[in-house]
Amino acid sequence: MAKKKKKKTKIRAEFRKSHQTRARQGNLTREFQEHGFEQEDTERGERVSGKGQLTRKRTIVGAEVTEDETGLSVHLDIDEEGCLQGRVLSVHGLSSKVAAEDGQVYHCATRGLLKSLSTDQRHVVAAGDRVLIRPADNLEGFIERVEPRKGILCRTSRHRQHVLVTNVDQVLIVTSAAEPALKPNLIDRFLVTAEKACITPILCINKIDLIDCADLMPLVGVYSRMGYQVILLSANDGSGLEQLKRCVHGKESVVTGQSGVGKTSLLNAIDPGLGLRVGKVSSENQKGRHTTTSAQLIPMSCGGYVVDTPGIRQFQLWDVIPEEVAGFYRDIRSYVSLCRYPDCTHTHEVDCAVKHAVADGRVDLRRYESYCYLHAGEMP
Repeated sequence: MAKKKKKKTKIRAEFRKSHQTRARQGNLTREFQEHGFEQEDTERGERVSGKGQLTRKRTIVGAEVTEDETGLSVHLDIDEEGCLQGRVLSVHGLSSKVAAEDGQVYHCATRGLLKSLSTDQRHVVAAGDRVLIRPADNLEGFIERVEPRKGILCRTSRHRQHVLVTNVDQVLIVTSAAEPALKPNLIDRFLVTAEKACITPILCINKIDLIDCADLMPLVGVYSRMGYQVILLSANDGSGLEQLKRCVHGKESVVTGQSGVGKTSLLNAIDPGLGLRVGKVSSENQKGRHTTTSAQLIPMSCGGYVVDTPGIRQFQLWDVIPEEVAGFYRDIRSYVSLCRYPDCTHTHEVDCAVKHAVADGRVDLRRYESYCYLHAGEMP
């Protein structure tokens, strides 16, 4: 949660590198022949304070914050008269669909100043954001400010933070028992992200009608023993749908997982009125096709909201260092304090309580291998 904001005042804020670029000069030879070194005198007036044409900092009005989960170091001060509060339903390139408090859905561009502020994020606006918009004609408008967030699900994309969705209570990690095959290591990555963001994770295994459920029990037992809720589902025969419906009732949830596991099909099954478009898994490589192309905030008839996200084939953690990984593994962190060395990495040291727990069968071997991959920064 964002810390208490300071009094709004003029502050120096950092902007992106592309905020203001120096125009390329041409005809330098002709200018030299005509004026010689007359322009050299201008260099003597350069500012040492860094307030010249090429600085990346500008003076703006707002509140400086240290832990603002919008990903920005400032909270812009804007004239709220004439603005409406809204919720971002989806983001499509430079335009966002925003459901405003007046009941209308606006197609909004993002204010130029907001986009220019320096941030590690790929996009400053994400599905689920609570924003202030300034409406214009024909149900169009401008996003003036993004309010502080909570419950952020994000990943690393091209060395930047890709925020998938914000302001959610729980994440439904959907995987399939077959077609495509279940990937436990991908589940572990989602669980680590949920633990870091303080979002309640619920593991949903779809397409159980394609296999013998007894084959899933060892995996289900490992996660259930750690306290995670696991739901076995089938969008085809209806297994587990009522339990899933109870889980999303009155909650703000995000549905995530790899392509082709049936995320959208499950949403259609628990709320037939949605009519969301679905696709089929490729018969050649058993990989799903990207039917859902952007995260969408969807109101449910049973109450609450669900965000349907595009299928993910690779999920790289954001802002997690190797020393933190053990603390996000529920089955491993209880042994960390029992190790001989306080800086134990649990990979090669002697008298390591985690390795002893694995050898004794108290920690699942596959989970330990998953931890080692994440600690090493590899993609299992």
